[in-house]
Amino acid sequence: MRNESVTLSSLDALLYPRSVAVLGASQNPNKLGYIQVKALLDGGFAGEIYPINPKAEDIAGLTCYPSLADVPGPIDLAIFCVSAEHVQSSLHDCANKNVKGAIIFASGYSETGEEGARQQAMMARIAKKNGIRLIGPNCVGLVNTLNGLVGTFSPAVMSYPLKDERSVGYVSQSGAFGVLTYMAAAQHGLSFNYFITVGNEVDTEFADFVEYMIHDPKTKVISGYLEGAKDPERLRKLAEEALDCNKPIVVMKTGRSSAGSRAAASHTGSLAGSDQLYDAFFKQTGIVRANDYEEIISFSKLFLSGKLPTGRNTVIITSSGGRGINEADRCEANGLQIIPLSEKTKVRIKESVPPFASTANPIDLTAAASVTNPELFIAPMKALLEDPEVDNIIFTEFPMNWGSDHPLLQEFIQLCKESDKFVLVATFPLQGMSIPKGAAEMEKNGIPVITGDLNPIGSLAKLVAYSEKYSKKKLTSHQEEQRRSGGSVESKQILQNLLKPGKTLSEFEAGQVLAQYGIPTARKALAVTVEEAIIQANEIGYPVVLKIDSNQILHKTEANGIRLNIQSGEEVRKAYADILQSAKMYKPDAVINGVTVHEMLPKGTEVIVGVSNDPVFGPVIMFGLGGIFVETFKDISFRLAPLTRQDALEMIEELKARAILKGVRGQAPADQEAIIDVLLHVSDLMMDAEGLIEELDINPIIVYENGLKAADALIVSSSEVLEKTEVGG
Repeated sequence: MRNESVTLSSLDALLYPRSVAVLGASQNPNKLGYIQVKALLDGGFAGEIYPINPKAEDIAGLTCYPSLADVPGPIDLAIFCVSAEHVQSSLHDCANKNVKGAIIFASGYSETGEEGARQQAMMARIAKKNGIRLIGPNCVGLVNTLNGLVGTFSPAVMSYPLKDERSVGYVSQSGAFGVLTYMAAAQHGLSFNYFITVGNEVDTEFADFVEYMIHDPKTKVISGYLEGAKDPERLRKLAEEALDCNKPIVVMKTGRSSAGSRAAASHTGSLAGSDQLYDAFFKQTGIVRANDYEEIISFSKLFLSGKLPTGRNTVIITSSGGRGINEADRCEANGLQIIPLSEKTKVRIKESVPPFASTANPIDLTAAASVTNPELFIAPMKALLEDPEVDNIIFTEFPMNWGSDHPLLQEFIQLCKESDKFVLVATFPLQGMSIPKGAAEMEKNGIPVITGDLNPIGSLAKLVAYSEKYSKKKLTSHQEEQRRSGGSVESKQILQNLLKPGKTLSEFEAGQVLAQYGIPTARKALAVTVEEAIIQANEIGYPVVLKIDSNQILHKTEANGIRLNIQSGEEVRKAYADILQSAKMYKPDAVINGVTVHEMLPKGTEVIVGVSNDPVFGPVIMFGLGGIFVETFKDISFRLAPLTRQDALEMIEELKARAILKGVRGQAPADQEAIIDVLLHVSDLMMDAEGLIEELDINPIIVYENGLKAADALIVSSSEVLEKTEVGG
C-alpha cells in the first residue's frame, strides 16, 4: 500500500536538500560541471556544496573532493554532470554514500531505442533498491527559487530577477521548452517557486510533483507542460484533490495535431492518447488546458489576484472604439458575454462622463480619456460595481502616469477592493509603454495587469470556467457526486457469461445486457420459427419491427435484414421469410439465431451513446444527438468512466445542438434526467466489465418527454482483457 506522506517527503531530497554534491565538477568555465557549481553559488543555495573531481583541489572557491566517499558530511542530493557511460557506477557510489536524491542530465536512454531503454531500466532498479529518488535522465534539472537551489546547467534561468511573489510551480516533460517558459514567465513578472523538468521519468514523474505541490502550502497554482500522462487515473484523482482545495492545475498539453502527437511519442517515448480524449479528461477533472505558455503565465497572474470571477457577464472600458470592439469580439469568441447595460446603469454612467463618450458596452471614453482626462477611466466604475448583472470589468487601456501614490489610483484600488467584481487591466502590447506606472501597486492589491500579447481574454474565460467548476464542486453534495457502485451480482454474472473474448453479441444478447443495467429497451423477443414470431408480435402489439439476429451480421440495414411498421400476422409471415432470405444472400455462412420481434417505437428525439476502451484512459463514453447530427456534424461529447451525475449533465450541455433536446418549434423537450440515467448506467456497465467490452454502441435511443427507449445496440467483446497502457514509463 502506498504511503503518501513518505512518498511526498522523499521528494524533499530533490527540492529541499541540505547538501548537494556535483559529480563531474570542472575547473573549465565552459564545462557543464563548472556551470552547475557556479549556478548553485549564484543562486544563493544556503546548504553545503561539494564539487567532486579527483584531479582538482578547488572549484569556484569551493573545496573539491576526489569522490563521494571522501566527502566528510552526509549528502542529500547528487547532480550528475557526467556522461551516460559513467551514470551507473556513479549511482552505485551514491548508494554507498546513502545519497537520497539524484538529478541525471545525460541523454541516450529510452528515447534512443531498445538498448537505451535497457540501460534506463537498470538505472531504475539501482535507484529503487537503494531508496534514491531520481529526476531524469534526459532532463535539464530543477530550480527551487525559495531556497536558491539551481540544479540545472541552463544559465538562462539565472538571467532574470525574481519577484517577491513566488507561488506558481511548474513541471515539464520537455527540458528546453520548460526553460523557455521559465524565461518568458520571468520577463512578464511571474516567478515560479519550483521549476522541474522530469525528462524520461525513470523514477519521479509529472504527477509526483503535481501531488507534492498540492500539499505544499507555498504553492497556489500548479502549472506544466505535458506530452502524455503516464497514469491518467492517478492524475485524475490528484486533479480532484487540487480542485477541492482551490489550487488550479493549468497545463499546456501538446499533440493536438496528428503530426504533433507523433512527435510527442518520438520525443519522450510516451504514448499520447487522442487529443479529443485529453480535452474530455481536462474538462471532467477541472484541469485548465492552456493553448500555449502565454496562457500559463496570464492564467496564473489572474488567479493570483486572489479573486475568482462570479460569472461570464463582462463589460469593457476603452478609450478606443476600435480596440473595444476588437476585445469584445475576443470575449464573445471565448465564451464571455458582452452584456447590454441596463438603463439605470447607463444613466448613472452618463452623469460622470462627457456627452461624447459612449455608455454602451464597450464603454468608449474616446481619446480624451487617454490624452487630457485620464480621470474618466474610473468615472463609470461606481455604477458598474453596483450593477448586479456585471461580473467582470476589462480595461483595454489605463492611465500610464498614475504612480502608486496617485490619489486617483488609490481611489480605483479601493473601489475594486470593496467589490466582488473581477477587474482586469489588459493593455495593448507596445514596447516601452505597455505597463502603467501603477501596475505593481494594482497587482499587489488584487488587480491583474496583463499585456494583450499574453491572451488575457482567453485566460479570463478559462478562469471563469475554472471558477464554475470549483463552485459546482463545493455546492454538489457528496451523495450527488458519489460515483455509482455498479450492477448487481446477477448482472455481473450475466456479463461474464456473455462476454467471451473476441465475441460480438447479437442485438438480442446486447439487449439482455442493457436490461440488466436498467437501460430501457424496446420490448422484444427472439423467434426461431415464423409461428413464434406471429405469437410474439400479437403479444407485443402491432405495429412491430422484425430484425435478423446474428452475431456475424452487425449491419442489418446493409443486409436488408430489417422490416419496419408491420401491421398483421400475414405481414409478419412474409417479412420473416424475406429477412432470412436476404441474410443468407448477404452472408451465406452466418449463423442465424433467429428473428427478433420489436415493438415499433413512436417518434421522438434520437440520441446515441457509445463507449470505446482506450489503451490510455480506459472506458471512454460518448454522447450525441443521433441521426444526421452524429453522422454529418459530429456534434458529440466525451467523458471518461466512471461518471458522476455532473459529468453526465455537462456532456449534454456541451452539445452545440442541445437546444433540440430542450424542445424547439413547439416540440416537447426530451427527458434530460432519463438521458443522465442512461449515461450513468452505461458507466456502471463499463466499470463492471473491467476491460471485457471493447466497444459498445446504443443507437438510436429514442427520447420522449417522459422516458426513453433504446432501439438498437451493439456490444463487441475484447479479444483479451485490456489493461490501461502506462505511458512514458
